[in-house]
Amino acid sequence: QMCEKFTVCENSMEMLLHNNLNLPKVTEEDGDFLTFLSFQDKCLRKISSGLYTFQTYLKYVQETFISENQNVESLYYSAQHLAQTLREMVINPEEVIIPDAATQESLHAKLKSTKAWIEKITIHLILRDFTSFMEKTVRAVRYLKNTRSFSV
Repeated sequence: QMCEKFTVCENSMEMLLHNNLNLPKVTEEDGDFLTFLSFQDKCLRKISSGLYTFQTYLKYVQETFISENQNVESLYYSAQHLAQTLREMVINPEEVIIPDAATQESLHAKLKSTKAWIEKITIHLILRDFTSFMEKTVRAVRYLKNTRSFSV
């Protein structure tokens, strides 16, 4: 939809130049995905922390992408619920990283200060990376559910 409505597409040079968002990801540093998944608690902590971090970004998308406000609001609350559920499953829930209010406010202010023409690119990058993060989350949860006594 972003590509069609606003001509903000994957191969946009502007997108590549301005991608300094530091969004949560599962990266090569986490090791091979299956090896990463073999450590259930670490996996759950990583996913829950990432979902908590995405909350500020999703709030920004909700406030900025007005035409899709309800869909983004639903996405925001679903991600929040999943983050809380997974955090409860971690052996030491306090190890899940939840950005504090000051960090969230600072990030929110930084996002809001972007120029209007960058807003669309920022929204696209957030939604693209959130989609990728959730695809890996679904794979992880399925893997854990199928290989361990794990229920969501």
